[in-house]
Amino acid sequence: MVEQSKTVDTSRKVVNILGIRGIPAAHGGFETFAGRLAPYLLEQGWTVNVYCQENGTADYEDDWNGIHRIHISSDATGSKGSVIFDRKCVADVCRRPGIDLVLGYNTAIFNTLQRLRGRKVLMNMDGVEWRRDKWSFPVKIWLYANEFIGANISNVAIADHPEIARHLRRHGCSKAVMIPYGADKIEAAPEDLIERYGLKSGQYLISIARAEPENSILEIVSAFSSKRRGLKLMVLGNFSPDNAYHRKVQAAASDEVIFPGGIYEPEIVSALRYHALAYLHGHQVGGTNPSLVEALGAGNPIIAHDNRFNRWVAGDRQFYFDSQPALEALIDRIGSGLDLKQAGAAASARHQAEFTWLKVNAAYEALLSKCL
Repeated sequence: MVEQSKTVDTSRKVVNILGIRGIPAAHGGFETFAGRLAPYLLEQGWTVNVYCQENGTADYEDDWNGIHRIHISSDATGSKGSVIFDRKCVADVCRRPGIDLVLGYNTAIFNTLQRLRGRKVLMNMDGVEWRRDKWSFPVKIWLYANEFIGANISNVAIADHPEIARHLRRHGCSKAVMIPYGADKIEAAPEDLIERYGLKSGQYLISIARAEPENSILEIVSAFSSKRRGLKLMVLGNFSPDNAYHRKVQAAASDEVIFPGGIYEPEIVSALRYHALAYLHGHQVGGTNPSLVEALGAGNPIIAHDNRFNRWVAGDRQFYFDSQPALEALIDRIGSGLDLKQAGAAASARHQAEFTWLKVNAAYEALLSKCL
């Protein structure tokens, strides 16, 4: 973590947040993060400008809870629309005062303009996106190039996980700073929010992730469905009948598996986490995954894919699998051999030690202040 900053001249404390779709957050880890960081910085005396993406409307500016929002339009949709939006944001921010906090490096080639103008740029480097199997070779090349550019043109590159920081250093970025993602502590949640899905507190497992091979969704569903469990498995995420992998996952599921689709109401997701018997996390790559951190905040016992990313986040007192049979064996031991109570307490302790929003926001504020 970054040390706490000294008092500085508040007239210079201006930060511009780029790289997200906007606030308040509709979805996405970076949007959620910005929605927590921006109000905190405002309380610390910063002027906060946040760039927000609009589709097909004129550019405009407004204020939301004291935070200045700069709405930039893009007629295109999808990835093309995001690229156009990012380019227009960079062109706009170069005429404004302040430090630029860029969340993500996918279009870091545009951020070179900010550095050429002598601006201070802090960039959150997200995960190692170019390694993900879902991307085509040309997209991987684009992501690899922009990761290299972002890590080396920014004044400070921010990694959300020690392994990401080490990766950046191996690729020439000696100045990487590690600040993880944060999550709220969930201490209570109404049971009626889970009952609408036919669930009872402590009688189901939960997994929240994009349905992609690298997130081990098929392995999770198959391992759980290998026999009758007397439990439910709640798999949150969007499934499309046009996606072959999605069809394969659903075909592997027993009638004890529930696919509710994407759920975006925070209070419902929090309740589903809080009342779960354990959280299943299959992510094989990435940094500090928000869903895993949020599970720690809910005090969930964790059953996670065994890799260096997940082990650092969740700690050594959780349960790990490296194959479908190993996961099946862990699920078999629920109720007999796994100390879920101890794991839940360890999850809460790990969250309080590393991943509270207060710690994360304070670290960012200290880093920004050092750049004044």
